[in-house]
Amino acid sequence: MVEARTVNIAEALDLLEGGALLLDVREINEWESGRAPNATHIALNEVPDHLDELSSDQLIVCVCRSGARSGRAAKFLIEQGRDAVNLEGGMLAWSAEGEPIVGDINEPTII
Repeated sequence: MVEARTVNIAEALDLLEGGALLLDVREINEWESGRAPNATHIALNEVPDHLDELSSDQLIVCVCRSGARSGRAAKFLIEQGRDAVNLEGGMLAWSAEGEPIVGDINEPTII
């Protein structure tokens, strides 16, 4: 049984700086409310339909609100031959660490 490696915010930032893709698997309302800049959005239930858009040559850092859904996404991606890790604590941890968030509303927030 495959398990996805979990990374903390500092590790994720290093991976992103090195060219990894930040994949946000939350629902659209969560994405619009607040997200990491430069993240790519594909809701968890849509990931299988967009697999061909995710390179097997690029590490994928999966993120959701708290880390549960992104853990499932990372596990699925690994099973499909992609290199993926799960961001521990999700966007709640991202925001708590003071990392920037952007949104489609006045005051971006993590819901």
